[in-house]
This record gives sequence, C-alpha cells and structure tokens, in this order.
Amino acid sequence: MEIENLLKQIEFIKEVDKLKYILRKTKLFNSDRNENDAEHSWHLALMAMVLVEHANFPVDLLKVMKMLLIHDIVEIDAGDTFIYDAQKSHDNTEEERAAAQRIFGLLPEDQAHELIALWEEFEAQQTNDAKFARAMDRLEPLLQNTSNNGGTWNEFGVNYDKVYAKKQVIQRGSDTLWQYAEQLINDSVEGGILKK
Repeated sequence: MEIENLLKQIEFIKEVDKLKYILRKTKLFNSDRNENDAEHSWHLALMAMVLVEHANFPVDLLKVMKMLLIHDIVEIDAGDTFIYDAQKSHDNTEEERAAAQRIFGLLPEDQAHELIALWEEFEAQQTNDAKFARAMDRLEPLLQNTSNNGGTWNEFGVNYDKVYAKKQVIQRGSDTLWQYAEQLINDSVEGGILKK
C-alpha cells in the first residue's frame, strides 16, 4: 500500500510540472515576460503568508496557502482563461471540474478528496479562507499591471469599470488590501495607464 501511494504521488508530482508551461496574460513585475501558472501560484501563497494580518477575519493560513498552490492546476487541461475575456466565462466550468477530477485523481484517494474539496472551496468563495485566498488572486495581477504601465489593461483594451468590478472581490477578504487596491486603480486612471 505504501509503495502504491508513493507511485501515485510521484505521478501527480510529474503531472503538475506541466503548470510551468501554462502562460498567463499578465507579465512579471516590470517585465515583458508572461508569468506562468506555477509562478503565479507560488507568488500568491507567499503573498498570503506575508499579508495574512490584513485579513478581515482569522484564517487558517496553511489551508489558504494550499488553496493558492492548487487553484490553477486545472488549467493544465482547461487552459488559462483571461479574467477579462469577453467570450469565455472566467467562472468555474465543467471543463475545469473534469480537470480537477482527473489531475487530483492521480493521488491516493484521501489526498485526492482533500485537494478537490480545497479547489471547490476556493471556487465557491464562501468561506473566510477562500475569500482571503481569492483576494490574493485578484491583488497580484493589479500589482503587475500597475508595475507595467497598464500591462494587460492597455494590451486588451480593459477599462476602469471592468477592472474595478473584478478587483472589488478583494474587499471580501481584506478591507485594508481593498483600500490599497482601490487607490492603485484610481492612481492608474490619474496616471493615464487605465482608461475610464
């Protein structure tokens, strides 16, 4: 049983290496290189560790970090959907659910159930842990775009209303981080890197 579990875990570890090849639309800070999903997930987990004191409520940091490290694994099969995509919804899809079942299903059953449950909790955004995790997921691209003179906002013609609507989710996890984010958005309009 022990060797059987180990072989399943190694297979999962090999499979999730593919996350490094899934490119996002956003670029690294002060860079013209696209970020990949693995870099994004690592960065969010680190952000949660550093910014946890700003959560609106007590959170289980380890659980939040687990959510952030696994939340985009489904994109190995489903691909990355740009948050401002007008054609395809960024919300959870059946394609992503099937990907979660397949990829997490490579693990021993107890681990597979745990990771699927964490992924579903993140997607549902109902618990305090998921709300804070989602705040990290929405904050990072804002920081990237402001560091890149508008980045994907300018590249894809995204305006203030769309940015504001998508970023407001931050407030559900942290009022403090939302105040900071809202100021960045307003400063971006004043600085001419985000169109009103």
